[in-house]
Amino acid sequence: MKTHVAIVGAYGSAGGAVARELAADPEIELTLIDDGDPGGGLCIQAGCMPSKELISAAEHRFAARADDRLTGSLPEVDLERVVQQKDEHTSNWAAGRRNGIEGLADRDHVEFIHGTAQFVDDRVIEVGDRRIEPDYVVVATGSTLDVPPIPGIDDVPVQTSADVFDATEFGDSAVVLGLGYVGLELAPYLSEAAGMDVTGVEVLPELVPEADDGFGEELAEHYRDAFDMDLLLNAEARQIEETDEGVAVTVDHEGEAQRLEADQLFVFTGRRPNLDGLGLEKTSLSPEEDWVADTMQARDDDRVFVVGDANGREPILHVGKHQATTAANNIQAHRSGESLESYQSVHHHVIFSALGRLPFVRVGHSAESATAAGIEHVTVDTAAADDGVFKAKDAPEGRARLVVGTDGTVLGYQGLHYHADAMAKTMQLAIEMELDVREIPDRAYHPTTPEILDALLSQATEKLDARESNQVDATR
Repeated sequence: MKTHVAIVGAYGSAGGAVARELAADPEIELTLIDDGDPGGGLCIQAGCMPSKELISAAEHRFAARADDRLTGSLPEVDLERVVQQKDEHTSNWAAGRRNGIEGLADRDHVEFIHGTAQFVDDRVIEVGDRRIEPDYVVVATGSTLDVPPIPGIDDVPVQTSADVFDATEFGDSAVVLGLGYVGLELAPYLSEAAGMDVTGVEVLPELVPEADDGFGEELAEHYRDAFDMDLLLNAEARQIEETDEGVAVTVDHEGEAQRLEADQLFVFTGRRPNLDGLGLEKTSLSPEEDWVADTMQARDDDRVFVVGDANGREPILHVGKHQATTAANNIQAHRSGESLESYQSVHHHVIFSALGRLPFVRVGHSAESATAAGIEHVTVDTAAADDGVFKAKDAPEGRARLVVGTDGTVLGYQGLHYHADAMAKTMQLAIEMELDVREIPDRAYHPTTPEILDALLSQATEKLDARESNQVDATR
């Protein structure tokens, strides 16, 4: 008898990945459910893909504005064309995703249902007038925008990332709440492409808190200088009200009240799991902190697997796909009575900050996280300005850091510099393969920005050699 698995949220990156894995198993009866209209997944429709369309347009203008070797009139960004091209591309990408998922239903043991799923009991789902009682359920419903309950926020027009993606007209000024991933990527677009006077408000005392000291401070200074932004860090919005001209936001900034007025309010305060309306209250599932184990099983029901943004663990696309593979493998293992595997992601984050001209990357450990984990290590740093290729490419801003175990193992890399995003994969390989920094070949071909990695590797090797030499001398 076949094992019946239902996937709620099959169009998304995580749900689709589980579907593709399990559709290859002829011993599984697979029911795919999604109510997306048109559907295609968050990343394609309203996340990382459309954001890059906007960022790239603004980056071209910034590059022209910031390069004093260029003369002539500064071009303006055609916002209507930006949105049109974004819509064309995302429509095609989403269609490809939909076709791929729906095409799985050509197999005899796979069914696709376009509709809204609701739990009515433990592992019992209704979709319209259909009642489905599978052996296993995969919840992959993604995330939704998280708008904070600030007094007055329901009484004023609020612009979110979804609104920015479709907007062709903007006011003259903006207050931006939230300078995390979304805010750091979209606030410069408002400044550069839309021409807005932007004031950013962040509740944390520094940008990119996952980074070691210095990275966030340098990025904040760059935003102030390059985009003429006012940044209020360690600031919390306390009250929002509508004015004749737009909105006013009262913030508590380092213990003092400050009133900010602007034409428009943008809220980029992150996302939360999209579980509303799913009917979880009719089940034993309780989506609280740590409600999903490393095996991707719900704590309260080991036959329910929750993957991607829906589990609230780490809302990152590649993490969701790896969670999906873990869930698919574990469903098959659980069915057979075999041991299950756990998934723990290696820290691998990329922020396309400063329109992608000064992206931030952290792969693996920071010095702070290595210390917290009790790992003996050394760190080496270099500035982009110290490498001639960055000056030659007119991108001398930023820095990089390498964290290396005292045994030579590469533990982590942080980059805030031009092309740091392109180096993340290389450093992921070095970290996950536990390469010895002294054995990594010097293979950068001049003049390329990855030479900054060669500088870090060389410095780390020298530091380790000096450390070992000092230890030998100390024993004599």
